[in-house]
Amino acid sequence: MKRISKASIAAAVRWLRDSRFVRLCWRFRVVQVFACGLVITAAIIVGGIHHVYFDHARLPDAGPFIRFEFPSIGHVYDANGEVLFEFAKEYRQIVQYPDIPAIVRDAIIATEDKNFFSHSGFDYSVVPRVVAKIKLGTVAERLLRLGRQGRFEFDSPSMFPQGGSTITQQLVRAYFLRDMTAKQYGNKLRHNGFLSTALSYVIGAPGVNHLVRKLEEMRLSVWIEREMQQRFGSKRRAKEEILARYASFIYMGNGKYGFATASRFYFGRALGTFTVDDADKAAVLAGIAKSARAYAPTATDTHPVLRRRNQILVLMVANGFITEDIAREASARPIQVALSNDHLQPAAAVIKNILDELKGGQFDFEDLLQGRIEVYSTADARVQRIVAEALERGLTLYESRRPGAKGLIQGSVVVLRNRDAAILAETGGRRFYNGRSASYSDFNRATESQRQPGSIMKPIVYLSAFRQGIFHLGSMVPDAPIGVPDGEGTKWISNYDGRFKGVIPIRQALAESRNAVAIWITGEVGIKSVIQTAQLLGVKTALHAYPTTALGASEMNLMEMANAYRNIASSVTARPYVIRRVVRRTGEVEPHTQRESTPSHVGNDALLLIQEGLRGVVRMPSGTAHSLDSVGFPIAVMGKTGTTNEFRDALFIGSTYGPGGITVAVRIGFDDNRSLGSRETGGRVALPVFREIMLKVYAGNLAGPAPEFPREMEERIDFFLGRGVVATD
Repeated sequence: MKRISKASIAAAVRWLRDSRFVRLCWRFRVVQVFACGLVITAAIIVGGIHHVYFDHARLPDAGPFIRFEFPSIGHVYDANGEVLFEFAKEYRQIVQYPDIPAIVRDAIIATEDKNFFSHSGFDYSVVPRVVAKIKLGTVAERLLRLGRQGRFEFDSPSMFPQGGSTITQQLVRAYFLRDMTAKQYGNKLRHNGFLSTALSYVIGAPGVNHLVRKLEEMRLSVWIEREMQQRFGSKRRAKEEILARYASFIYMGNGKYGFATASRFYFGRALGTFTVDDADKAAVLAGIAKSARAYAPTATDTHPVLRRRNQILVLMVANGFITEDIAREASARPIQVALSNDHLQPAAAVIKNILDELKGGQFDFEDLLQGRIEVYSTADARVQRIVAEALERGLTLYESRRPGAKGLIQGSVVVLRNRDAAILAETGGRRFYNGRSASYSDFNRATESQRQPGSIMKPIVYLSAFRQGIFHLGSMVPDAPIGVPDGEGTKWISNYDGRFKGVIPIRQALAESRNAVAIWITGEVGIKSVIQTAQLLGVKTALHAYPTTALGASEMNLMEMANAYRNIASSVTARPYVIRRVVRRTGEVEPHTQRESTPSHVGNDALLLIQEGLRGVVRMPSGTAHSLDSVGFPIAVMGKTGTTNEFRDALFIGSTYGPGGITVAVRIGFDDNRSLGSRETGGRVALPVFREIMLKVYAGNLAGPAPEFPREMEERIDFFLGRGVVATD
């Protein structure tokens, strides 16, 4: 076979390339591409115009948008209107148009849509600029290759540029088209039909997805502007409302939505405080709205933010919103961010109670999470802070004696208003535990922890005896060895000091917390009577019907124990509550539940006796809470210490007198129920926390003046202390 030289092959190629036939084929191909492009463009334009202006099918529900029902922040307020906690899926603060300072509105319009107030949802003046950015080379390349590929080619990027959207389009995209926007990327064609499939040959699957979403965005923008104009009566009013929705809805980075929330987070400033002197901050916020990922300021790298801010200041000058001098001064300032995230407050247990109470009404957690309601609570943030600090100090004091317990010891506190059982403060644990801060979803030891109350139970034993009318404070009772059946024989009851004092008055037995006397009285009145009295005081937990329940062997939670003592102190029966009212986003007030306070079911005569007995626990030198009867503690209180078996829990519950007072309950112990250690009693561990709370609450006049006990009651105690005998009728 004759061998063909390389020179011959090269010559043949040059002949083919230069031949008239090839040139004709190439020209035909170009004409074909051009004609095909014209047809496609015309089809897109005609179809687009019809879709945008004449297709009214499958429109979404405009109602929530028009009514401004955006997911926002649900607030929980304290008794004085201070925010205790914020809930949100999207941390957003709704702002009305007048609430947006002029400098911020100008920054938004200069950056995003300078013709916002004149167009009807779509700005035709940006079309040439957008078209100029289309990657025509990519389109031509695809058309030239059309017919030479054996499969659908969906795997190349979109050739359409980003940008050019009006404020209305951006809002529509974020509000109505989230799913469509999320699915437009990738190599999968998201829209069926012959035209979409055919068009994907030319512009690719991402291009088709982008184009369809853009047309839908334009359609909904024109439609929503028309709907808003009909609703608000004029184009100007409709535009103002749309701008307010944009400023409230748009994502601003770091989990924050809307300009008001972003202003507070990034600058520690309320949006309404911005003036023309804050042009630099307004420009930063407008830049974030363009791209939160690129332009949200951080504490470390502010260079991209600075560059974007200064570009926006130039645009504001070009649009006549600010002068060159203002822009020059603003652009010279460094970017200083606060990065304030203050939706968490030290009131986790209160919040948990609020969520539990919501479950029993017409609202639920989702209403709060979506910002559909605002909750006004009985809690006082000032008292809450006092409680949290006092508990921390009390635990630290214990840890100083027991270094091995550092970071492990726990506690809980409840503060109730006597007249109606409103929860003024509550903490279900220390603020930092196991390396993290407390959350409302954590275990609430004030309501969820069932623990033995120890000697806290004894006043209920004495009260049940007073109710039967066969005992009074001067009754003489035996402090002597006594046994109770324990299933294996007899369990002998001892006192804390290991001694028995013989026959003593009930007043003394209560003050000194004599175990043997409490068991003897229980035998006289019956354990069922003791349990019934506890129930009348508001204890809901089922108590065991065996004698040692008198010494606190049956478990209860701290909240119901606090309420029982509150009932004793006030002579008022009520159920603890924390929600005062619920306010809908519309401003409609919904009282959550009817709170009923009634005279105590126990009986006034019996209550007067136990009140005086508990006051004696403080007043009498041998009383377990006598340390509260001092010049350094000028508040008249009654109360009782409690220490459980093997020193596992230390408690103190005390009250100021009558409906005008308050009740404070403190419990300290380990979650695993280990011992606190020898001699770590309620008087040593829990009472100091109670003392600090009472002192600071009344020093700050946070619960009114401290009520005095009846003069006759104090005089009877004085008489006993002075004569060593009990005054009787």
